[in-house]
Amino acid sequence: MTRVTGTATTLALLHEAGGILSAAGHEDPRQNAEWLLAGVLGVHRFRIYLDSAHEPSAAEARRFLDLVERRAGGEPLQHLLGYEDFHGLRLAVGPDVLIPRPETEGLVDWALETMDGVATAVIADVGTGSGAIACALATMLANATVLGVDCSAAALAVAAKNAQAHGVGDRVRMVHGDLVDPLVALGITVDLVVANLPYLPTATMSTLPAEVAQWEPRQALDGGPGGLAVIRRLVAGAPAVMAPGAALLMEIGEDQAGPIASLMAAEGFVRIESRRDLNRVERYIGGRWGGAAAGAPARV
Repeated sequence: MTRVTGTATTLALLHEAGGILSAAGHEDPRQNAEWLLAGVLGVHRFRIYLDSAHEPSAAEARRFLDLVERRAGGEPLQHLLGYEDFHGLRLAVGPDVLIPRPETEGLVDWALETMDGVATAVIADVGTGSGAIACALATMLANATVLGVDCSAAALAVAAKNAQAHGVGDRVRMVHGDLVDPLVALGITVDLVVANLPYLPTATMSTLPAEVAQWEPRQALDGGPGGLAVIRRLVAGAPAVMAPGAALLMEIGEDQAGPIASLMAAEGFVRIESRRDLNRVERYIGGRWGGAAAGAPARV
């Protein structure tokens, strides 16, 4: 398709972009174009139609069409915009972190329910990535300290940026290391471990949409041969940092609730239950650490 030359209205640019994205096979070419143009112009995307005769500058038009070409090539919309909205927060994202998914908001909601009535909660968000869960919990729990743990220093940099942007940088502490190992080394005990770890079986990685497989970090997706390699290690290791009666809540894949419940029971967890997401998929599992009498305070 020939690019618009000279000055062009926002509607003309949207028309051209829609054609480019449609030809590339995108399901929602117009909506993608609206988001990108709104981002370039710094307005809400519906504002485009309220001022449809507006003529963006030549530089804005070039930047917009360059982004459209990148989107046509498969780059995620969230990377091009630089953010994703999650649990009422606008979070910076990029190639170093998994783009937060709507279903993970259900894990946050369960965590908030679990911490209801806990005066000064200490929470570990293991595999924090962009810090989505950590920031959401710290925002909603004014007296909570959240430890965002990740083995990726690059991911922790993104998470720290998000925590600062939302005014919770003083209560969201970034910890570099593998699962709960750095917390053990620091002698930290927590009231809650929450985790959205990689749970996809390695064999399914080749079936992922190209924009996921090519642009999002594999280590945040690949859960090993059966999908449970990382989760199994967390279940085994988490009790070392959990106060008696503390909860472990995790996001999981389809058909994994049964095997994970067995793993948790074998490690001494009690009151184990699974919950479904809005699509009725068994998406979350949780339990309480029953290794000793409940009630000891957490410390950080």
